[in-house]
Amino acid sequence: MEDKSVEVLTPGPDESAITKRRYTGPKTGIEKNLEEILAEVLADVVGVERVSVDGHYFNDLCANSLVLAHFCARVRKQADLPSVSMKDVYQNPTIRSLAAALADTAPTPVDSSVPASTEVVTPASTLQYVLCGTLQFLIFLGYCFLAGIVTANGYEWVSAGSGLSDIYLRSVLFGGAGFVGLCTFPIVAKWILIGRWEPREFPVWGLTYLRFWTVKVLVHANPMIFFVGNPLYVLYLRALGARIGKGVTILSRTVPVCTDLLTIGADTVIRKEAYFLCYRAHTGRIQTGPVTLGRDVFIGEKTVLDIDTAMGDGAQLGHTSALYSGQVVPDGERWHGSPAQRTELDYVRVAPADCGALRRASYGLVTLLQLFLLYIPLTIGGTYMLLTGIPSVGRLLAPGTEEFTSSQLYVDALAVSTVVFFGFLVVGLAALFTVPRLLNLVIKPDKVYPLYGFHYSVHRAIARMTNIKFFKWLFGDSSYIVHYLRGLGYDLSRVEQTGSNFGTEVQHETPYLSSVGSGTMVADGLSIVNADFSSTSFRVSRASIGAHNFLGNNIAYPSGARTGENCLLATKVMVPLDGEVREGVGLLGSPCFEIPRSVERDSRFDNLRAGDELPRHLAAKNRYNIRSMIFFLFMRWLYVFVLTVVGLAAVDLYGVLGQLVIAGFLALTLGFTALYLVLVERGIAAFRALRPQLCSIYDPYFWWHERLWKVPDEYLNVFNGTPFKNVIWRLLGVRIGKRVFDDGCYLTERTLTTIGDDCTLNAGSKIQCHSQEDGTFKSDHSTLSTGCTLGVGAHVHYGVTMGDGAVLAADSFLMKGEEIPQHARWGGNPATEMRDHYQPTTTAAPPRSADHSTAATVRRGA
Repeated sequence: MEDKSVEVLTPGPDESAITKRRYTGPKTGIEKNLEEILAEVLADVVGVERVSVDGHYFNDLCANSLVLAHFCARVRKQADLPSVSMKDVYQNPTIRSLAAALADTAPTPVDSSVPASTEVVTPASTLQYVLCGTLQFLIFLGYCFLAGIVTANGYEWVSAGSGLSDIYLRSVLFGGAGFVGLCTFPIVAKWILIGRWEPREFPVWGLTYLRFWTVKVLVHANPMIFFVGNPLYVLYLRALGARIGKGVTILSRTVPVCTDLLTIGADTVIRKEAYFLCYRAHTGRIQTGPVTLGRDVFIGEKTVLDIDTAMGDGAQLGHTSALYSGQVVPDGERWHGSPAQRTELDYVRVAPADCGALRRASYGLVTLLQLFLLYIPLTIGGTYMLLTGIPSVGRLLAPGTEEFTSSQLYVDALAVSTVVFFGFLVVGLAALFTVPRLLNLVIKPDKVYPLYGFHYSVHRAIARMTNIKFFKWLFGDSSYIVHYLRGLGYDLSRVEQTGSNFGTEVQHETPYLSSVGSGTMVADGLSIVNADFSSTSFRVSRASIGAHNFLGNNIAYPSGARTGENCLLATKVMVPLDGEVREGVGLLGSPCFEIPRSVERDSRFDNLRAGDELPRHLAAKNRYNIRSMIFFLFMRWLYVFVLTVVGLAAVDLYGVLGQLVIAGFLALTLGFTALYLVLVERGIAAFRALRPQLCSIYDPYFWWHERLWKVPDEYLNVFNGTPFKNVIWRLLGVRIGKRVFDDGCYLTERTLTTIGDDCTLNAGSKIQCHSQEDGTFKSDHSTLSTGCTLGVGAHVHYGVTMGDGAVLAADSFLMKGEEIPQHARWGGNPATEMRDHYQPTTTAAPPRSADHSTAATVRRGA
């Protein structure tokens, strides 16, 4: 694919169109100076001679959000002017109204948001960095070797059984013991290596960090993660040191690490995709601190609880919200937003039900019986039967044979990989379109059911089965995702096919109550929240997205949302649950406020998706997408085939090298996966960097760009917190500096991203160098200078520059085109300069701990 010529991403408005409009100059009086200066700056940014002070930025001046971001940055650079944010501009859409709003605001020096000395990164030495990576690698090899010893001995013992009943019994005993060992090993390691977590901070890449990382990896790799939403998961966190009361329901798969600093009162509910890690990485150091939740607390979806935060009894935090370090929600209050602020909206919308301790204990017991008597023996015994059923493997297992060089081994690997891979494809689709529908017959909409019973199990089974990532990855960003979602049960009314109706990352709690109106397009990261939970009950209800909407990235869309037709829901927006139904507007921020639905620049390609042009362009896109799907199916199958060959080769060598073979196979699999997928992505791009673009979604460039998004990248999470993550980013084309600490950041366009030395990237953060709105695609470079920090869950858009030592707070959304000065601290959604810093305080009415005594006050350790 040839590189396109670079288009200007901030085209100025048509000067002739502006001059034809009525011109109003600055009024005389006190405010004249400010109006004049702001008008001059805006005229210079858009490239015209003058602008009217009462001209609407979007309607009259034909500006767009990227132009206005540059305007804000230019204003902030002038020491004699107040600081201006994008939110100020949207809420004051003329120079006159903006000047009036800023008239009483004191000018803010460019770099005064935070004293530089408090944010300067003290970098680790290169020797520490390399030594830490080496020790991490040796720990990984040791874990693989231990797993190899256990697996080999267990397999030999199971294979010595005679008859199906004996093999089943041995599988139960070995599998049960192995599961208990996997669950208890991280707990023992935590108490030996750490003891009790305390509020403190320490530099990354040192020996203290190495102990922290070891415990974190073991805790995250624990199979108990599969029991999220089950009372057994709460017991696991208690064993790790968390103080958790009775009746707590945790639905988030984000596992807290510093568990001794976590206090959760009785009957609290934490929804999925909530972060409450009890640690954060900040300017090259790990900081640990408490998260304290009282009784009957509710935590919404896609939320972040920073360290040193607390919520009192009966408090609530709405979806798409964050508590910043030092924030405390008093007893009974409801907060939402990022950073959170008070609201009167009640987020607990389902009545309680009868769900006592006996019901919870019975549910956990039944889960264990299913696991030990059904799932584990089927997995172990089934694997044994599969291996012995393959002719080449049977010969390899026989003593005195060496068939590694035999062509029959490769024939069998070809047959096994083909049957397993494509069998999963066919049988999986058939099962997804039938089994969940049958299960859904017992779930009635809007009916309240108690937790931890038959209906709860059915609901969880439906959610798990219909959210399998593989098929969304396969069909997403193409016309075929519409047919797939409709097959799952989505109500898509009369679809206006665009070829990009949905991305590859869309999830729900039930597909049968998910409605999307005609003409609506959805970017990646949509989570349809159509189930409500209390500490004792749940209810599913319909979530309806209106017609002709556009939804940006990373949005939680709840049932009962107050949005109608023709809305633009911006990236990370908090979808409102109160007020009038919004129609014909855009919504941005958390809490949200109105912005224009679209601007002229975003409609310049509308002619390509109207009239007779659309069928022709759509057919061409479909043909291209089919080729992409076939290509990636082949690449995934080839990956499975290679691993099958390596696995059979390991069996061949087992008699010679024993358990070392299994350890080597695990390590080789991880290394091969990373290298293979790096080569696939770089090969698609012909080992060249992307260039900024402004084009239609029916431009062949965009189809090729979509192909890059289909390269699987789940393997990257394995390398979080290690120097190897930086090596992989560099191989993928990221311009990344030295000693960068990446605890789980995601980069959508690697070759458009620049990250300076000693940057700190937290878990759940994202740098997205593109945007798609309706039929327009835009991309540009984003740059993090030396020593920058991205907080947990922070989202950086395209065309962004962060100066040296700049900090973006947790759960913030840094909009396209923004420029953060050196050593500044920004936060919020959308992000603005943070002049006021939240300081740790004690609660007026302290939350109660798990044993109902007064919890320790929120504290901050040095």
